Amino acid sequence: MDWDLRQTLRHYRNPRLARKILEKIHEIAKDLEVVKIMHVCGTHEWTITHWGIRALLPENVVVRAGPGCPVCITPASDIDSAIKLALDGVNVLTYGDMSRAKGSRMVSLEDCGAQGGRVGVVYSFMDAVKLARSNPSQEYVFLGAGFETTAPIVAYAVLKGLPDNLKIISSHRYVPPAVGLLAESEDLAIDAFINPGHASTISGMKAYKPYFDKVRKPMVFAGFEPLDILLAIYMILKQIRDRSPRMENEYRRAVTWDGNLNAQRNLGEVFDFDDGYWRGVAVVPKSAMNFNEKFSDVDAREVYRLGSGRGDDFPSNARCAEVIKGLIDPPECPLYMKSCTPATPIGPTMVGVEGTCRIWAQHKVVAIKCRSGVCKIGSETSPRAKGVVRGGMTNV
Repeated sequence: MDWDLRQTLRHYRNPRLARKILEKIHEIAKDLEVVKIMHVCGTHEWTITHWGIRALLPENVVVRAGPGCPVCITPASDIDSAIKLALDGVNVLTYGDMSRAKGSRMVSLEDCGAQGGRVGVVYSFMDAVKLARSNPSQEYVFLGAGFETTAPIVAYAVLKGLPDNLKIISSHRYVPPAVGLLAESEDLAIDAFINPGHASTISGMKAYKPYFDKVRKPMVFAGFEPLDILLAIYMILKQIRDRSPRMENEYRRAVTWDGNLNAQRNLGEVFDFDDGYWRGVAVVPKSAMNFNEKFSDVDAREVYRLGSGRGDDFPSNARCAEVIKGLIDPPECPLYMKSCTPATPIGPTMVGVEGTCRIWAQHKVVAIKCRSGVCKIGSETSPRAKGVVRGGMTNV
């Protein structure tokens, strides 16, 4: 790791500061009922799990992982469409973890490639553009999954002009309406939100304002270091204690009120924001980035007469949908770390690098007390959590 970066990170992983924030969190929590906080970002989940933050919090402060993994919420029917094209001889390109996600028939693009389908993995959309330009006699389709973090480069490239032999299945989704829907859910009964950092650098805080105004629940925009998360939790608890819900920005070094106006302008020019399905969640209003009519010539759904993204198919006995919505913890799924592992993923939450099951599995989280009481295993503090208490948070 670069020395300057290491020095910067030390400030956000300072054990002395972490202990002080935790003391304040515990002090405030003593006067509160159970507080349910949800984040909607896979990177937030990684930080929370990696540093054992849940083990450090008061018992009445619960942090749940919401649908913050783009691979996890990509509709099975979009994967099915990509597989059909690959078997028909079209070169289908996508990201590595997306290639392992299974469609409605429990077949992935990776499986399809092993059966003779034309499937390739790229690290970025621009790699797909370069590949198509270098092979003008072949047809290419890019299966684009992701939130407003990855969609802007697609929009920018479309505006600049794509090679004629490259089309796109847009499975991109817009996060703010999903947070709004989750905030209104009586089944989830979430009290407050840690809003995503990366996505909010594009959308800005203002995109969440209509949803906040409707539910009046605390929303804090947070970064990805352990102190970022602890500060966000403290800010939320303080709002709840003071009965003063508002939108606050912990991640001021990156997130602004307006966001990235150029990226927003490009997205608005290329895409229509339609009602769209999130696998395992629901149809979320104005969240699906579908190509508007002006760019129908790059829209693989139009060119190849494909269906729109929908489908909630999961493996038998898998509880992926409940994990995605934060209703259960991964060990409550009977497949978790048995037939479904990072080496042999079955459900999308074990496939996506930002999937909750994948993150918990990579950190070997199996001995926990599940919120539903189904898991009959006692709580176990992670080594990282112990490190915070002993002053080991600077060990990276």
